[in-house]
Amino acid sequence: MITPILPTYGRADLEFESGEGAYLTTPTGERYLDFGAGVAVVSLGHTHPHLVEVLTTQAAKLWHTSNLYRIPGQERLAERLVANSFADTVFFTNSGAEAIECAIKMARKFHSANGAPERDELITFEGAFHGRTLATISAGGQEKYLEGFGRRMPGFVQVPMGDLKTMKEAIGPTTAGVLLEPIEGEGGIRPWELAALKAIREICDEAGVLLVLDEVQTGVGRTGYFYAHEMAGITPDILASAKGLGGGFPVGACLATEDAAKGMTAGTHGSTFGGNPLAAAVANGVLDIVLEEGFLERVREKGLRLKQKLAMLADENSDIIEMVRGEGLMLGMKCKCPNTDLVAALVDQHVLTVGAGDNVVRLLPPLIIDDTHIEQVVEAISAACAALRAANTTKEGAE
Repeated sequence: MITPILPTYGRADLEFESGEGAYLTTPTGERYLDFGAGVAVVSLGHTHPHLVEVLTTQAAKLWHTSNLYRIPGQERLAERLVANSFADTVFFTNSGAEAIECAIKMARKFHSANGAPERDELITFEGAFHGRTLATISAGGQEKYLEGFGRRMPGFVQVPMGDLKTMKEAIGPTTAGVLLEPIEGEGGIRPWELAALKAIREICDEAGVLLVLDEVQTGVGRTGYFYAHEMAGITPDILASAKGLGGGFPVGACLATEDAAKGMTAGTHGSTFGGNPLAAAVANGVLDIVLEEGFLERVREKGLRLKQKLAMLADENSDIIEMVRGEGLMLGMKCKCPNTDLVAALVDQHVLTVGAGDNVVRLLPPLIIDDTHIEQVVEAISAACAALRAANTTKEGAE
């Protein structure tokens, strides 16, 4: 079917008319368990009653003004993010890539404000994904995203993930900071060791450079912590957040300490839509739920339960699943078969998942799933593995 949409996505032949909780429903009434959540976006499930209420209430009053004026809902959202994080200040965007762009500019401006404008490079890591803008694909450094877009933008030095010796040696007189994801999402649910994150924080402090965290996918409860760096007992200087922050509504944020943000004075950055009344209302609605007492603890419990069951599945299907990794409800199954085969086999079981690098299938369900959903996805993965095995046996027999 030919559509006027630019063909930059290899879209599955699926469409959905409605959603509720952890499920999506097609126009013909088929229901799918959504363990992709719009790639870790629909943090509270589809059509969550509280989010519907805050969205419709705000929509009936005011959608958009401008950041030329005060926006009370935005101020409240910033206050809540500051109160529940390391940060002193927040800039609102429409997406994760924009939040990363703000973080990159902020890190450079910090050193410029300190009299060292030559410090404009960020050290990044192999396998990382930081967005689709020219700057963020250069930061990520993956050839498949860079191909055909000309020269890489300068300002990024990439080193192997986990190689702290090479990272430390890469820090020089032009280094502004270190940029990383606590768990690489698109790269294949590859977590940093907590000891390594602590060491990186110490190295940055010793060198006088900033630690910038990309928590676009890991943030707002996805790992069972408000932000994933809390697991390591460290704090960054700058952090990019998005995806789950809006629960499906486009909103992002760049959080920072007062010191790290010192160069971002009036006129240095801006956004037409960032933090408008509608976006702020929905994000505040998300925080109403995520910050409730016991919510994050329940995410950790459900994540551990799911991870344990997936580990058992991996043992039972070692010809298909090599290992399970991740934290909270950000889990990945590294496959021995092409990960696209397992994603497709799960669609046949009416379960939606998301592929990733390193031949991984991601499980990123809404944070409100219960034991019923866990049992359903485990049964579906088991059935999908059996179907793949049977298909492979048939193929080998035919050959």
